[in-house]
Amino acid sequence: MAKTVLVIDDDPTQRRLIQAAVEKAGFACRTAPDGETGFTAATEAGADVILLDLTMPGLSGMETLERLSERVPDVPVIMLTATSGIDTIVTTMRAGAVDFIVKPANPERVVVSIRNALKMSSLTGEVKRLTRKTEGGMSFDDMIGSATAMRQVIRLGQRAASSDIPVLILGESGVGKEVVARCIQGASDRAGKPFVTVNCGAIPENLVESILFGHEKGAFTGAVSKSLGKFVEADGGTLFLDEVGELPLDMQVKLLRALQESEVDAVGSRRPTKVDVRIISATNKDLAEQVKSGGFREDLYYRLNVFPIDMPSLRERKDDVPALVEHFISRFNASEGLNIAGVSEETLQVLCAYDWPGNVRQLENAVFRAMILCEGNELLPHDFPQISGVMPEMADLPPVPQSAKPANDQSEYSEAPSPVAIKDGTGELRTLSEIERDVIEYAIDFYQGHMSEVSRRLGIGRSTLYRKLREYELEPEAKKVG
Repeated sequence: MAKTVLVIDDDPTQRRLIQAAVEKAGFACRTAPDGETGFTAATEAGADVILLDLTMPGLSGMETLERLSERVPDVPVIMLTATSGIDTIVTTMRAGAVDFIVKPANPERVVVSIRNALKMSSLTGEVKRLTRKTEGGMSFDDMIGSATAMRQVIRLGQRAASSDIPVLILGESGVGKEVVARCIQGASDRAGKPFVTVNCGAIPENLVESILFGHEKGAFTGAVSKSLGKFVEADGGTLFLDEVGELPLDMQVKLLRALQESEVDAVGSRRPTKVDVRIISATNKDLAEQVKSGGFREDLYYRLNVFPIDMPSLRERKDDVPALVEHFISRFNASEGLNIAGVSEETLQVLCAYDWPGNVRQLENAVFRAMILCEGNELLPHDFPQISGVMPEMADLPPVPQSAKPANDQSEYSEAPSPVAIKDGTGELRTLSEIERDVIEYAIDFYQGHMSEVSRRLGIGRSTLYRKLREYELEPEAKKVG
């Protein structure tokens, strides 16, 4: 679940040095030797942060930045420049860059800049998400649901959004029924209009009528002012009736009339009020069984259950656990000012093996608690004591589903530096020059491009080191690709 950094630079040595620093800091890294290749990689494969060289042949860094700002405006871009001139800095920042680094790039400076960019990106993303939620503009693109069961939910939700058909969302507590309702609203013609939520199970029985339909001033003891009611508040938009199965029978009658006549009678009012409201209801109960037992009106049931959508439990969509965890980490990093990079593979294995009886809500709260407990920058199994304490031994846990791993998983892009091989693929000894070249390349990566340290550790002078870099095509003037 490492964040992916894309390095676009025509200098192969710089690319290799930055890649070594980035990967040592725990990020995944991909590289591109020119602007065209980098733009294609950013728009097709994606990236969380882009490091872009300003001066390149062909498509220049500034031209690449302008294209990236148009196609992937939410991805932060850090410029790599050979000069710290104020005009250059101002120009790149105005074009959309979030930071600049003067070359040769200091590894520590690169990592700090990347982390700051990611933090700012998380904050910006959270603000946009909350804005969409507040303004009724959430869409199905905001949903995390690549599992087969969730793809069916999204498909049905998109169909339901094309009309005002009453929707009944069925599912266990904590599966995210309200999120689906908000996405239906955001994808419909009522996007941007009021989205009013009523938890029917949390309203005192003697206040249900007043809260839903409103009341006039003085209509009953304590009615010191007029109240419009939730139906009128939602006029023109959507009314989400959560846990609709908890409504008292007498209120079910009034609700049915409001749905049939598109008007409500406020308590104490002399005339009904016309309303234009789209109804989406939800329940974690079996309403059909409640109808049989007399706990829910049959006519209201058929009025609400026109377009049912069954939400799967989290244990039925475990392929989505890694993406949900990453989403919650980003959210809490932004809202709580934390700096958690991700979760370990072992932790992800534990989370994917757990059954999550409280569904997505329980996972969200567990991640929040783990992030508060975490003493490093990566969530470990012991940060989830309530879960890991009831799990079997790690050896008995199933592996994380491959399809569930995020597309920016570090293993897909690069391998960690490994010891230099003495033998070739046939088992024969390699030549000294081949081994020497690999040793030098490995040393540069290992010491993060500090050439003084590389030459000291290898026991050769700096001039000899640079001569060998050219000899083995490890220098930009000799090596064509990096």
